Amino acid sequence: MTTAPWRDPALPAAARVDDLLARMTLAEKTAQLYGVWVGAATDGDGVAPHQQDMTADYDWAELITHGLGQLTRSYGTAPVDPALGAQALARAQRRISEAGRFGIPAVAHEECLAGFTAWGATAYPVPLAWGATFDPPLVEEMARHIGRDLHAAGVHQGLAPVLDVVRDPRWGRVEETIGEDPYLVGTIGAAYVRGLESAGIVATLKHFAGYASSVGARNQAPVRAGVREIADVILPPFEMALREGGARSVMAAYNETDGVPASADAALLTELLRQDWGFTGTVVADYFGITFLETLHRVAGSPAEAAHAALAAGIDVELPTLKCYGRPLLEAVREGRVPEELVDRAARRVLLQKCELGLLDADWAPEPKGPIDLDSTANRTLARRLAEESVVLLDNPDGVLPLAPDARIAVVGPRAADALAMLGCYSFPSHVLTHHPEVPMGIDIPPVLQALRDELPDAKVTFAEGCDTSDPDTAGFEEAVARASEADVCVAVLGDRAGLFGRGTSGEGCDVTDLRLPGVQGELLDALIETGVPVVLVLLTGRPYALGRWHGRLGAAVQAFFPGEEGGPAVAGVLSGRVNPSGRLPVSVPHVPGGQPWTYLQPPLGLAGEVSNLDPTPLYAFGHGRSYTAFTWDSFEGTRPTIDTDGSYDVSVVVRNTGDRAGAEVVQLYLHDPVASVTRPDVRLIGYRRVELEPGDAARVTFRFHPDLSAFTDGSGRRVVEPGALELRLAASSADVRHTARLTLAGPVRVLGPDRRLRCDAEVSEVE
Repeated sequence: MTTAPWRDPALPAAARVDDLLARMTLAEKTAQLYGVWVGAATDGDGVAPHQQDMTADYDWAELITHGLGQLTRSYGTAPVDPALGAQALARAQRRISEAGRFGIPAVAHEECLAGFTAWGATAYPVPLAWGATFDPPLVEEMARHIGRDLHAAGVHQGLAPVLDVVRDPRWGRVEETIGEDPYLVGTIGAAYVRGLESAGIVATLKHFAGYASSVGARNQAPVRAGVREIADVILPPFEMALREGGARSVMAAYNETDGVPASADAALLTELLRQDWGFTGTVVADYFGITFLETLHRVAGSPAEAAHAALAAGIDVELPTLKCYGRPLLEAVREGRVPEELVDRAARRVLLQKCELGLLDADWAPEPKGPIDLDSTANRTLARRLAEESVVLLDNPDGVLPLAPDARIAVVGPRAADALAMLGCYSFPSHVLTHHPEVPMGIDIPPVLQALRDELPDAKVTFAEGCDTSDPDTAGFEEAVARASEADVCVAVLGDRAGLFGRGTSGEGCDVTDLRLPGVQGELLDALIETGVPVVLVLLTGRPYALGRWHGRLGAAVQAFFPGEEGGPAVAGVLSGRVNPSGRLPVSVPHVPGGQPWTYLQPPLGLAGEVSNLDPTPLYAFGHGRSYTAFTWDSFEGTRPTIDTDGSYDVSVVVRNTGDRAGAEVVQLYLHDPVASVTRPDVRLIGYRRVELEPGDAARVTFRFHPDLSAFTDGSGRRVVEPGALELRLAASSADVRHTARLTLAGPVRVLGPDRRLRCDAEVSEVE
């Protein structure tokens, strides 16, 4: 085998794989189409629903004689020292390669949603916090660091990013998303993909597609989205991450849309993804998703039928462990019930990717190179910067913030002293370590209370928990009110506890009926406000919560979306004034808990009006965020008022820092289409640029608009650019417009293909 053409790295990958496939038996080909999850629990509190029913019995030694497609979560299943984990993974890879005829190792994959999900690895802010930064280059740098750590540990594929667009903030997995706007999700998501792929890691886009649009915000519930919502809201972030990021894998979603499960949808996974978009990588199943075709969706009557449906639709790899693509598929092919061509198609894609990764080369090396530090100083510095940029100052009407360095501060709330308050459900300490209480955290995570004491050493800081995150007990209110009454200012640290399948207030399977603060935290906040002491609300959450009840009663309000291991110092820095807040809301903050679902992407009938007594206007709009300095926007310029439907239009503004300290402004460009052949959102984001300025400095921000960015799916299902009037709005949020350029598109309707422009270029130039 060492001299066979498929071993020759000088040959094209396609020729190598064709030669290899011709030599493989059916069992060897199907073995490339599934993963194995070694050490996964099948019972106890830590398993996912249905997991105990999904794991097939197999003989490991016998199984790997045919080869193996993937190894599932060698690091993310249980606490393991990274160095020992790398050695164990290398041993497993040697066993796999030595057992099979061809010596081909498995692709090792891990979760990396908010950092490498491994014991001792850096816990970065969650994706919703990435969205709040409006800073794609910083997210790309974070992903590069994550990718390097994965690569050093012997991992080949990362199951991230999540590109679901928030459609209902009650959904438990909002913390895993980047926001409620497809352009923001696409640009930030593509940046993450570029960073991960630059380190040699296969990025996996998920969940394809529509998962976040579930009915009633329930996890894995059906999706009833229309053709235009799918085409114009749900799909664009995936298209951008593939075209601009270069992602090499896509994960099929759990949901069904209009009665068709994504895992059995050939129109989605083959026609759109591969034929229209030209994707050539691998499509993997979400965990147990193929079996769900039989057990939950009931579109298959057996594991073999589920395997057939998934293969025919275009799923190449069954994850996390073999169930349908193992013996049931093998027997079905041998009996003529499943065409072998489907196995060959999927195996070819898997082997092409293994060829790209060097896993078909004779000299591939499973041994780790050097020591493995998954929480380096560089990682922590980057995690701190991300956390600082993601904190959103919602309001500071009376200038209570920054806090005086010698103030008497009462810190109150169930999230103030808990390190886990910083982390989302896919960070290792929340995802795995809660089931191993005897194991230390593995990383240093200073909570807000500790960080504030470190930040303001001359302040007198007292603490009372007040209540639990979700428990209804109010016995702690009395002490909390007493501490607040003795202070100059009260910092109320409230929010979520991340968890899985109902074990938290945010996270996978932790959906809610409305957007009131969990437990009795709202009542605690009322009691603190009634003391008359200024109250600074600090929210550490995985979703937005309704704050209208306290609007005008708070001294200040600060929002942080699970800001990671350095989130405590980042929040403390904002409270002290060391950090000038620059985060912007990636999701709207509602007035009232009910009235959901609602996001800012509404057509006219979705806005407030006289035909209903319910006003859905948010308390804080998408893109909102305040600063400790001030900015002016002037010298607005727009080019000619009429352009062709294939032309371009420049719009610019000079932003000046008129305050006394350095700060960052986020200039946002929105499109308003007054008249179209189908209803359109009143406004939607089509560009943005974060600008950092010293006191007195100014910069001109110029956006180059192309009409492709005004395109939408018309009544016949075509993506078109229509002639007519448009407005380009330069704004500080979706509701805070500073300047408007009115232009007209002239010429015929243009029908766009897959080469359409996806991004609005923005340039920043210095001015005197």
